[in-house]
Amino acid sequence: MRQCIAGRAPIRALWERNPAGMRFCLGCGQAVSSGTVASPPDPRAYTPKHLAEKILTSGAALEGERKQVTVLFADVKGSMDLSETMDAEEWHRIMERFFKILSDGVHRFEGTVNQYTGDGIMALFGAPIAHEDHAQRACYTALALQEDLRRYGNELRLEKGINFSVRMGLNSGEVVVGKIGDDLRMDYTALGHTASLGARMEQIAEPGKAYLSEHTAKLVEGLMQLQDLGKLTVKGVKEPLSVFELLGIGKLRSRLEVSRSRGFSRFVGRVNETATLEAALARALAGEAQVVGVVGEPGIGKSRLCFEFVERCRSREILVVTGHGVPHGKSIPFLPVLEAMRDYFGIEEDDSDETVRDKIAGRSVRLDKELCRSSTSFSASPTPLIPLRS
Repeated sequence: MRQCIAGRAPIRALWERNPAGMRFCLGCGQAVSSGTVASPPDPRAYTPKHLAEKILTSGAALEGERKQVTVLFADVKGSMDLSETMDAEEWHRIMERFFKILSDGVHRFEGTVNQYTGDGIMALFGAPIAHEDHAQRACYTALALQEDLRRYGNELRLEKGINFSVRMGLNSGEVVVGKIGDDLRMDYTALGHTASLGARMEQIAEPGKAYLSEHTAKLVEGLMQLQDLGKLTVKGVKEPLSVFELLGIGKLRSRLEVSRSRGFSRFVGRVNETATLEAALARALAGEAQVVGVVGEPGIGKSRLCFEFVERCRSREILVVTGHGVPHGKSIPFLPVLEAMRDYFGIEEDDSDETVRDKIAGRSVRLDKELCRSSTSFSASPTPLIPLRS
């Protein structure tokens, strides 16, 4: 018997037999030998150590639990036609690097590669590692993968003359977490159309694009730039479903900004907390730098308190520079500081290197002309931490 991972069946088992006499698998190009059975990829081989530890730590607690997740499917458009025109070993090397790009992109935002298909992957965000912003992480992953895979596709087109394009689909919904073994192999049972609808989104997506179901679009509204493609009749779904194309990152940065765009309720109370912030501001304006820590239970209103205080400062024409520490940015050193510097110099995401240099130079000259002629060292004295408990 000769078996290997092949085909594109995201929910059912991914094992199909190769015809007798075949030296290489028709699905992935790996060498096969008579009387042997190929093993599925070992999750320990491609899962980063820090993510593996998180998965194994949470595995026992999550078993049998219902979780809200976002599922991402990605595959190569026309992979069977491409593989037939190329040497099996060469195709295997192409797909090996392709899977490496996919897994690195998913793990970057703490997603989990749940299954490898013959020409793509199924990845989960929100389980087994729980994330409140699972839909947003999945969208960031899709955007990052689009950029990386576009470069890889251009490389293959120039070197080998093949049209290598990838399509992606995302859907959000509920799954039941099954057993997670010591080898990181896990079993998820999709409820309703959670996983299958994600696969449908990928199948109808145009090459090089990522399609979202309306369920995912609702979770990232305002945070991501989407194009409404209208209601489409999707196989396996009774009613027409709204489908969206993922275009890029939206103008809003946080849930607070999304709520603000919809209209805040009246800000009341927090007199003592506001007084503490005002006192710290007065000392800072007098030349004594201050650091204030705002801590409290989730949902208690920490972000709203900070927002209202910042708006007060701006109304008094006090310069405010902001930097966000997003959960998926843990691997980027000094990300809040980097964002604060971008805010201060007015640097946008799509600015060219030359534009960035001009903005930094122009702002620096306004501070001190000497900054453009000599290097200046900056030092900061330690500042007290004033914890603010709600």
